[in-house]
Amino acid sequence: MSATLGTLLSELEPSWQIRIFEKLDSSALESSNPWNNAGTGHSALCELNYTPQRADGSIDISSAVKVNEQFQVSRQFWAHLVETGTLPVPQSFINATPHMSFVWGADNVEYLRKRWEALKDHPLFSGIEFSTDAETIRSWAPLMIPGRAKSQPIAATRIAAGTDVDFGALTRLLFGVLTDRGATLDLDSRVTGLKRTRNGLWRITYRREVGQTPFVAYARFVFVGAGGHALNLLQKSGIKEIRGFGGFPVSGEFLRTDNAAIVAKHLAKVYGKAAVGSPPMSVPHLDRRVVDGVPSLMFGPYAGFSPKFLKRGSWFDLFASIRWHNLVPMVAAGLGNLGLVKYLIGQLVARKETKFEALQEFFPGADPKDWYRITAGQRVQVIKKDKKKLGVLQFGTEVVAAADGSIAGLLGASPGASTAVPIMIGLLEKCFPDRIESWKPGLMTMVPSYGTLLSDNAAKADVVLTSTAETLRINR
Repeated sequence: MSATLGTLLSELEPSWQIRIFEKLDSSALESSNPWNNAGTGHSALCELNYTPQRADGSIDISSAVKVNEQFQVSRQFWAHLVETGTLPVPQSFINATPHMSFVWGADNVEYLRKRWEALKDHPLFSGIEFSTDAETIRSWAPLMIPGRAKSQPIAATRIAAGTDVDFGALTRLLFGVLTDRGATLDLDSRVTGLKRTRNGLWRITYRREVGQTPFVAYARFVFVGAGGHALNLLQKSGIKEIRGFGGFPVSGEFLRTDNAAIVAKHLAKVYGKAAVGSPPMSVPHLDRRVVDGVPSLMFGPYAGFSPKFLKRGSWFDLFASIRWHNLVPMVAAGLGNLGLVKYLIGQLVARKETKFEALQEFFPGADPKDWYRITAGQRVQVIKKDKKKLGVLQFGTEVVAAADGSIAGLLGASPGASTAVPIMIGLLEKCFPDRIESWKPGLMTMVPSYGTLLSDNAAKADVVLTSTAETLRINR
């Protein structure tokens, strides 16, 4: 998010000075790290939690269309940077990877069929295929059929236009662009305080990770893109807009294999259906990942719990975030999500064998000796006041900005990085209302669909999707 916002501003206002503070000794080591997150090109092509079934049996595709529309904005921006030579060969951060949904059981098969029927004629989901034939599905994902009972009802959808994005590589590339354009990147620099001065500037206090001497910097505008730690920093700023917000941290694990013989047989990103009563974050998926040019497979997620707001955070992060104004929302959200608590406890006490059985439901022939466990990044779900002034747990992202637009930050998780560009453009509109009109020509150059919805114009969607696919060298 920070790298995206900085790049947008450097394109729109080349004379502005940009300074980035990074706590760790390199960028993209926390939430943007490709092994810390599952956000490898979320576009709702295969994620079934974005297409819930209504009480009458019909499928609600509104969330799927919104997420796909947002991802197309990100793709257009990346294509612009590739076309102008700002970013190198696109395969350094994005690769064509078909997206699939896979389910078993008669009820789930019928659900997937209805989902396919609801999406197949939509311009953003053009080319989506559906099959209940084992041989067809085997041709799409060879690992998923051998060893499966022939009597088991199965179904899958596939769309070739899916992608795998290495957001760690992309983040480092964008920060490289920024420093080449004159921005300053302060590594090993932990921000400890944000305070508004009388003259309207923000006073940023920070310390080097080696040494205790505090340093000070000043800025007219501050963006807090600190992952889970953004909540704590926005609280330090004292802006009233952060009142009532809390965070619930969730850690996780994945299984990973680098066995070339296995990896070569799975050329897709495959999402299943979460168990009844499970939260959206529990949707199982078997993904092909390409990180630093090397393909691997990962399966999960398996949830866990840690009070840290960052993987390299403090054990006191959760407790340090509690304030008088967010105590009621946090308690109310906890009481309203006992199912999530039950799910987390179940995951924590589950045996290794039980967890591996979940992988074997996808890949019946999986052998434990080929897989090893990796720890995912921390996700801090947003807790905020609802209309009753109590509290709800929100599975999404939230931009929190001061009324005068001088400071803003991002809270939340999925769909996260895939929607970074539209979220940061929205932040520009919110924080710089007096400049956005003059920026529109530049924004339209970077994102041709800016100000419109591709889902409302099939002809324009076809042109834009084809153009970006050609530039990024991925499937249409």
